[in-house]
Amino acid sequence: MKFENEIKKRKTFAIISHPDAGKTTLTEKFLLFGGAIQTAGAVKSNKIKKHATSDFMEIERQRGISVATSVMSFEYKGTLINLLDTPGHKDFAEDTYRTLTAVDSVVLVVDGVKGVEEQTRRLMEVCRMRDTPVIVFINKMDRDGKNPFDLIDEIENELKISLHPLSWPINSGKDFKGVYNLYDKSLLLFYPNQKCTDSDSVEIDDLSDPALDRLVGGKDAAQLREDASLIDGVYGHFENPAYLRGQKAPVFFGSAINNFGVKELLDTFIRISPNPQGRDTTESRVEALDDKFSGFIFKIHANLDPKHRDRIAFLRVCSGRFERNKFYHHVRLDKDVRFSNPYSFLARDKDVIDEAYAGDVVGLFDTGNFKIGDTLTEGGDFYFTGIPSFSPEIFKDVVNKDPMKTKQLEKGLNQLTDEGVAQLFTQHNGNRKIIGCVGDLQFEVIQYRLLKEYGASVQFNSLPFYKACWLTAENKAKLDEFTRFKTGNTVVDKDGHVVYLAQSEWFLNTEIANNPDIKFHFSSEIHK
Repeated sequence: MKFENEIKKRKTFAIISHPDAGKTTLTEKFLLFGGAIQTAGAVKSNKIKKHATSDFMEIERQRGISVATSVMSFEYKGTLINLLDTPGHKDFAEDTYRTLTAVDSVVLVVDGVKGVEEQTRRLMEVCRMRDTPVIVFINKMDRDGKNPFDLIDEIENELKISLHPLSWPINSGKDFKGVYNLYDKSLLLFYPNQKCTDSDSVEIDDLSDPALDRLVGGKDAAQLREDASLIDGVYGHFENPAYLRGQKAPVFFGSAINNFGVKELLDTFIRISPNPQGRDTTESRVEALDDKFSGFIFKIHANLDPKHRDRIAFLRVCSGRFERNKFYHHVRLDKDVRFSNPYSFLARDKDVIDEAYAGDVVGLFDTGNFKIGDTLTEGGDFYFTGIPSFSPEIFKDVVNKDPMKTKQLEKGLNQLTDEGVAQLFTQHNGNRKIIGCVGDLQFEVIQYRLLKEYGASVQFNSLPFYKACWLTAENKAKLDEFTRFKTGNTVVDKDGHVVYLAQSEWFLNTEIANNPDIKFHFSSEIHK
């Protein structure tokens, strides 16, 4: 426990939401409060248009959506915060799910106008599976939306989680006057078309204080007193242990675009959210305060800086201290590796670091040694468990439109599929290439990046497959016989493992029944 002081300074969390709920805007405001940037969009602003700090890929800037997890580190009030901004689009849920394995808590952004949306449900299912502590931020209170009590009921029913309001809005839309902080007993006043500042906050320890009537008007003051009394009666005193166990989710209201309610959320977050937590492994549980270093790769990104063609593996430090230029054990490859230029991040900007502690996310320059889920240790032989992988649901043939760029295409396909959001399969001794993804938008991103980053022009043709299954058999002859008879449906993944592509659920069930000596797996994780 020699690194206890360092580890207790750290908080690592992800922001998740349905697309357009305001997640990236909230991320920007956090960075502003942390002094990491001076104006929203500043990292990539130009005179005409400002882009969000965390949306660093060209296609993200064009489409206005996040398609890759961004990692940002900043300090706020003596706490080192590692913030992971995730894609909201469902086609990139896989990246988000894996990111959730690398954080200790989550801020869930809900659109106060639209309420709970489809992707929000999926993300919360992953949080519940892991008992991840969640804070809910109900955004866009400056727009006409749902009644806050109705919103609370909807979130509880739809997401199957108990809520506990720690702030409460005074009206919404054009009548929105502010938020009362039930946790700190202070009133935050809202002024339309004006950014919120500290001077807009008024301490009101007792809601019977006549100053409340003067500030928000008698009618709204009476309504706030009634609402606060009801909340106190229903929810009682906020119990932090229940939040840390993932059983209760504190709720805050605000407007990220107006910088309203964000500081209150951030101030409460650093007080109540968990420090770096332990992780389960194939051997035993690793605790954050353990002296020996360990960590796992949860994300890989090629060409983070297109000028340098670099490939970065994102490592979550789980225990001990990571040091620059020190040798660590790469468990899957069974070899020792060291890193001369490990990075910390502010979106695309990188700073070389000498050391990192449990909770930190470190970028490692990668020459092709890493896969998602790889473990680095200070000598131990184990893997961190619970890092999800998914069987693709959409399959497309890769057609090379420029035979002169075959080498560039090979390199691009290999590097981009290493990132974990798509899988590459080959057929007929590698002459036919097939990409498998969970969502259609991923193909658009891959096609765009192949052209922009590698100069390779491709066309994707849809294939009539429904699911990929990895095959294993104790009797190799049985597997060879199966692949010989099913040449049109069997492919090889990047690691040389045999994969069966089923046209439908009926075909899959028939093959499983007809081949009892062969095991059909819906994940490539079995080969670790």
